[in-house]
Amino acid sequence: MENLISLVNKIQRACTALGDHGEASALPTLWDALPSIAVVGGQSSGKSSVLESIVGKDFLPRGSGIVTRRPLVLQLHKIDEGSREYAEFLHLPRKRFTDFAAVRKEIADETDRETGRSKMISSVPIHLSIYSPNVVNLTLVDLPGLTKVAVEGQPDSIVMDIENMVRSYIEKPNSIILAISPANQDLATSDAIKISREVDPTGERTLGVLTKIDLMDKGTDAVEILEGKSYRLKFPWVGVVNRSQADINKNVDMIAARRREREYFSGTPEYKHLAHRMGSEHLAKMLSKHLETVIKTKIPGIQSLINKTIIELETELSRLGKPIATDAGGKLYAIMEICRLFDGTYKEHLDGVRPGGDKIYNVFDNQLPAALKRLQFDKQLSMENIRKLITEADGYQPHLIAPEQGYRRLIESSVISIRGPAEAAVDAVHGLLKDLVHKAVSETLELRQYPGLRAEVTNAACESLERMRAESKKATLQLVDMECSYLTVDFFRKLPQDVDKGGNPSHSLFDRYNDSYLRRIGSNVLAYVNMVCASLRNSIPKSVVYCQVREAKRSLLDRFFTDLGKLETKQLSSLLNEDPAVMERRTALAKRLELYRSAQAEMDTVAWSK
Repeated sequence: MENLISLVNKIQRACTALGDHGEASALPTLWDALPSIAVVGGQSSGKSSVLESIVGKDFLPRGSGIVTRRPLVLQLHKIDEGSREYAEFLHLPRKRFTDFAAVRKEIADETDRETGRSKMISSVPIHLSIYSPNVVNLTLVDLPGLTKVAVEGQPDSIVMDIENMVRSYIEKPNSIILAISPANQDLATSDAIKISREVDPTGERTLGVLTKIDLMDKGTDAVEILEGKSYRLKFPWVGVVNRSQADINKNVDMIAARRREREYFSGTPEYKHLAHRMGSEHLAKMLSKHLETVIKTKIPGIQSLINKTIIELETELSRLGKPIATDAGGKLYAIMEICRLFDGTYKEHLDGVRPGGDKIYNVFDNQLPAALKRLQFDKQLSMENIRKLITEADGYQPHLIAPEQGYRRLIESSVISIRGPAEAAVDAVHGLLKDLVHKAVSETLELRQYPGLRAEVTNAACESLERMRAESKKATLQLVDMECSYLTVDFFRKLPQDVDKGGNPSHSLFDRYNDSYLRRIGSNVLAYVNMVCASLRNSIPKSVVYCQVREAKRSLLDRFFTDLGKLETKQLSSLLNEDPAVMERRTALAKRLELYRSAQAEMDTVAWSK
């Protein structure tokens, strides 16, 4: 069972070393999950004397006003009889104190190092471990004494600041409250009982200690309190008799003081029947046993919390990414790796592993055909338009056999209109490819880490897509222009030939062809244009995919990589400038993960009875 208190001691020390003081923060706290005994009392309640009686040494700073201005985590370790007593501070790990007057001075000095020589308070605890054959295994947290009035040099808020700090410790469900109250004052006015009752109204977590019993007015006693009649707690009250100020001034030995305390309770008729559970020695043993019991019940929950939090911390650290190397080669490698991750994500969108690439097919299967259909070639080939173009093509000398130039102009004027849908298809695919760039950037977690690199990669990718769009538009429009520049002769050879091609030369130029013949011309042209349109409907997607989609997969960041190799170390560093908040968060998470892994390792090495 003693291993359990040692286990919690080690984890508490790790918490303090790695910045977990149980304060409200954006980080998970292990401190709050650890059972601890918080010592609470008003100024002049005898709180320091109780702690020194439990330890058996004078080691706490004394004086007027607020002496304890930082929480003191006091860890007591029982060692073999005959061994020399010593103390160690967490902030001085390789230094042993055998002179406890030096311990008192170091507590005062370390308090001043944190708070300055002002009389302000701090919630950052001091960790003190005392190794002695005269103590029991126990951990106590000595909190600043509650006060009602600020002393000179302190702000008026100090009263509330202390109360808030004390409350932050004792309101936690794993905190055991050791409430110190002087017997020579009305218990109803006790600062410790008042604040304990607020956070623990049922008294389930509160242990009451009554000091200065020997200083009560003659004719009065504390029997009803000690028997739990006047103020009941779940656990019995413990009375103690501390050394008087005169004893302290005379350096009365603690061993002698404990003996005198035992004699007081056993020799005083009012307390004789309670003597077996009175005194600082009984208090220490009772606290140690109670703390062990509480720790044992909390261990499974602490283990579960540690394992769960380790997973959460590792997940967030993974999301934030690793810190980058400082040398130029390391930076260049890191940038290249991040860009490859982005490029891989982008390709996955195009290849269907991730969503988005299917929208490109929608352009070819729906948007392009719909745009071609909206051209309505039959309306362009109206009787009036056909007559106009054929006669204009003949010029001053009418054709002799067939209106070939008229045919060419009619076909060209219709086919040329396909350029619009072709350009729209190129632009639509470009827009989708650009959207996928932004999507891939947002999905590449490493790019979130570096705003500068994210912006450069996004710009480089979009610039590449612009160049690909220009090439695609040029190639795609060339397909349309090729259809205009050379007609498929075999199509016309297979058409049925008209008997009368020339008309009646005695008629005027404008009525040379009757409506029937012009309709035949329009029908032939429409059939040819529809054939061309069907062909381009298949070839335009091929051109777009070849010039844009294929190139985006092959060489989206090629030019960026080429330029990257020319950058100097300073320029590479600017690409990897992180958001300071992210850097701070990663550092804090890494320290907290170290704490939880350390706690997990300690848990694994300690065996306790089930």
